[in-house]
Amino acid sequence: MTTENSLHLRDITDENRDAVLALKVKPTQNQFVASVAQSLRDAENHPEAKPWYRAIYDGDEPVGFVMMSWKVPPGQPGIFGPYFLWRLLVDERHQRRGVGRAGLSLVIDLAKKDGATELLTSYQPGDGEPWPFYQGFGFEPTGELDGTEILLRLDLTKGSGQ
Repeated sequence: MTTENSLHLRDITDENRDAVLALKVKPTQNQFVASVAQSLRDAENHPEAKPWYRAIYDGDEPVGFVMMSWKVPPGQPGIFGPYFLWRLLVDERHQRRGVGRAGLSLVIDLAKKDGATELLTSYQPGDGEPWPFYQGFGFEPTGELDGTEILLRLDLTKGSGQ
């Protein structure tokens, strides 16, 4: 079992890019999260979303990827924020070891330190959906949709997150 203490976030550089791009979820999860390559293309194509992304490492091994909209100014059409968890991907070989929980906890801590009072995300409903994972952190549905995805909110002022 991975411990939160052994996990950390790293920038994606020329030296680790190929290893991070090789991370992938189980085939049955592809409907719920885009690949790292697609995420990086989305970040490049949508600079107005203020993309911020990092690889999740366990020691010297990349085990996951996280991407957020970070400090998005108000009034950006179609962009939720100011803090929106855009992608959270845990490589299929490292799932069920606490990587997702620890990675999300790291991001929540960073957002809180940056002054965030809430974290938004969304998920695509379906068999095997990530709703139970987010619910365990204290995320609640906002009642809004982002296309077909259900928008969730985590109140960061209540000591939320695990």
